[in-house]
Amino acid sequence: MASVADPVLLAAPTPAGRPRWRDPVPGFGLSLGLALAWLGLVVLLPLAALVVRSIGLGVDGWIELLRSERVQAALWLSFGSAFAAALLATLAGTLIAWVLVRYRFPGRRFFDAVVDLPFALPTAVAGIALTALYSDTGWLGRFLEPLGLVVAQRPLGIVLALVFIGLPFAVRTLQPVLETATREMEEAAATLGASRWTVLRRVVLPPLWPAIATGFGLAFARGLGEYGSVIFIAGNIPFVSEIAPLLIVIRLEEFDYAGATGIATLMLAGSFVALLLLGLLQRGRAHGR
Repeated sequence: MASVADPVLLAAPTPAGRPRWRDPVPGFGLSLGLALAWLGLVVLLPLAALVVRSIGLGVDGWIELLRSERVQAALWLSFGSAFAAALLATLAGTLIAWVLVRYRFPGRRFFDAVVDLPFALPTAVAGIALTALYSDTGWLGRFLEPLGLVVAQRPLGIVLALVFIGLPFAVRTLQPVLETATREMEEAAATLGASRWTVLRRVVLPPLWPAIATGFGLAFARGLGEYGSVIFIAGNIPFVSEIAPLLIVIRLEEFDYAGATGIATLMLAGSFVALLLLGLLQRGRAHGR
């Protein structure tokens, strides 16, 4: 009997003369081997090399690295700003995706295309544009600074840069789910007297949570390793606006390869734990439905 996963029925007769299901991709063993080989070469091998290289620090080197106040400040800033930016990007991206899917208005296609602009722009261009806006002499910064709101060379500028590059992930992850969703349940709930808040909380959001969480995870992972768009607006002041990727570059310029790989390994471990917790949260919510 044919497997449900076999997608194509090819006219290749069996000995009994009946057509049988055949997978267009070669057999399971070959497909699995090729997939694992590519995964190992492209992802696992570089990561393994990073971990092995960081072992060269030794116990004393790791203790010194972990106790370094500069490293701690850079890691806290990178993870904290990436989390805050992912949260803001998710909130804004959810609203933008809802408007683009549920409403028809002049210029909708234009704004839909603008969402993808951070994907196409080089990150350095995005950083220069944000600096031109929010520096003390920028178009907006010159008015914000007298009000006590300093953006450039502060963590706030880093968060804005990460929101800029993370927003498309939140929008594009949620948009296809909204496009396939129907309004029958919402209309039925409204007919039964449910308020807008109840419809939103009990009908609309539950099916969207996995996509929202996925968009958050992608924006967080993207922001954590971002470099080009941040260094221009951050000012790169140690203990104030110096991110971990920049500190890695500084260590490399100092020929401290073991220290650079150690910081990179800490970021790798933190990213893996964050994404693992996010995956467990999604799975728990899916099973809880």
